[in-house]
Amino acid sequence: MGDFMNVTLLALLQGVAEFLPISSSGHLVIGQHLLGMTEAGMQLDVFLHGGTLLSVLIYYRRTILRIVTERDWRFVMKLIVSALPAVAVYFLFRRRIDALFENAKMVGALLMFTGAVLAGTRFLPTGSNGVSILRALWMGTMQAVALLPGVSRSGMTLAAARSGRVDPERAAEFSFLMSTPLILGGVMLEVIKLYRGVEEASQGGVGWGLLAWGFVFSAVTGYYSLMLLVRTLKGRWFWLFGPYCCIAGLATLCLL
Repeated sequence: MGDFMNVTLLALLQGVAEFLPISSSGHLVIGQHLLGMTEAGMQLDVFLHGGTLLSVLIYYRRTILRIVTERDWRFVMKLIVSALPAVAVYFLFRRRIDALFENAKMVGALLMFTGAVLAGTRFLPTGSNGVSILRALWMGTMQAVALLPGVSRSGMTLAAARSGRVDPERAAEFSFLMSTPLILGGVMLEVIKLYRGVEEASQGGVGWGLLAWGFVFSAVTGYYSLMLLVRTLKGRWFWLFGPYCCIAGLATLCLL
């Protein structure tokens, strides 16, 4: 029952933090430390991200259907371009990045960095531009920075879109769709590892049943969090997540 409650809490944390610009990876690291589940490893983290990936696919199902039916290759090209920086950075620095997930204090410092970036968006003007190839590459570059735990992927990519005066609703749509290839690839790699029995020791006792439950619960909570974020962007108070990240990061440095 203890592991079930812990996974449920982490899934709730992932579902809420994935779309709100407060760094789901950073909050998961902190949550795992507080719950004593640091040995759960990257498998649990990836499955929880897989659940929120499902919520993105459901929320933007009409856009995805339009892309497929109309064969919008230009949009697909933008998604590919946006994924290139993160793919390159991960394969070049994979071990160093993974090691940072064990360092809660580094997560706290990076949360404060995220907070500073988000707070700074208050001074950026809004716009009505679309997502061009160059803007997609810029958002992708910021997505690569967000591979670091404590740096919010949605926060970085939406801040990048804001700097390019991209329409808030278009920015949100592209920001979350551009994450789908990376998350899907990560989930598939972890499923293959688990199936082949590789790195079983790093699961820390979290079996397939709990992984599946975490996947489903994070998908449900993620869907409603995504709805909240889209409304937040329309309301122009996106920057207020910045002070929260700064406080959370400072608290992490003091407590952990």
